[in-house]
Amino acid sequence: MEARQSSRTALAAAAHRAAHQVIEGGLIFRDPLAIRILGESAETVALDAQRHPARRPMRLFIAVRTRFTEDAVAEASERGLRQLVVLGAGLDTYAYRHVGLATGGSECRDGLRIFEVDHPATQAWKRERLAAAGIAIPSNLSFAPIDFERETLDESLATAGFDPAQQTFFTWLGVVPYLTEEAVWLTLGFIARIAGGAHVVFDYSDPPESLSPEARVHHEIRAARVESLGEKWLCHFEPAALRARLNELGFTEIEDLGPPQIRARYFPDRAGPVPERGGHILRASTIQ
Repeated sequence: MEARQSSRTALAAAAHRAAHQVIEGGLIFRDPLAIRILGESAETVALDAQRHPARRPMRLFIAVRTRFTEDAVAEASERGLRQLVVLGAGLDTYAYRHVGLATGGSECRDGLRIFEVDHPATQAWKRERLAAAGIAIPSNLSFAPIDFERETLDESLATAGFDPAQQTFFTWLGVVPYLTEEAVWLTLGFIARIAGGAHVVFDYSDPPESLSPEARVHHEIRAARVESLGEKWLCHFEPAALRARLNELGFTEIEDLGPPQIRARYFPDRAGPVPERGGHILRASTIQ
């Protein structure tokens, strides 16, 4: 992305989350703030989605990865979770849905401290969208702007008040494909070293050359689209090699959902063939 420009793929992801609320009625996950933060009407969101039916698989994948992640955060909260770090937060609304909405308050229900990490330009844009939508910033949320050319993740989080002695969950959605492998492993290494123990969820794709001819065509169409937005896909992973490397870093519990597992868990009644390879959603933890 451009140095002073908010992420255009973050906007696209937010549009998909909003469209899921309208087109599928929030079947996979419900987000009452998705349309508000986008700043569009439900009718406009639906019309745009209907004009681009080929984007439906990506919309459903984004809905699934959000549901999978938030279910994992809820489970970790029952195991002593104290902090949540949203890496590449974009227009994610979890922190704003997690507060005491039942009482109209701005306090977190369970004491969870949340940090949103993103490029300064994207965070400034998000804060403008929040203000325009009338969405309050909860008291348990801290923004941690980061320019990777000038500072590291640990420096950015430390400045925001992050405590590495506390058990922490890192969500990292729609980001890994845009990074170099070196940057991915540096971040995962940092997460693995959190003294209080850590969990992470991120999504990735199998290498394009390993896909079926049909799947590769769809992959190349999507890759060309994000590259046209100035945010090129840079890395892919072989599942077995990825798991082995995660084990080496100290992640002892790993759950990796590829296309067959996603179909079985979230779309059990859907008919037709399912590709063996494609997009994955992975959860890893250093806590046994």
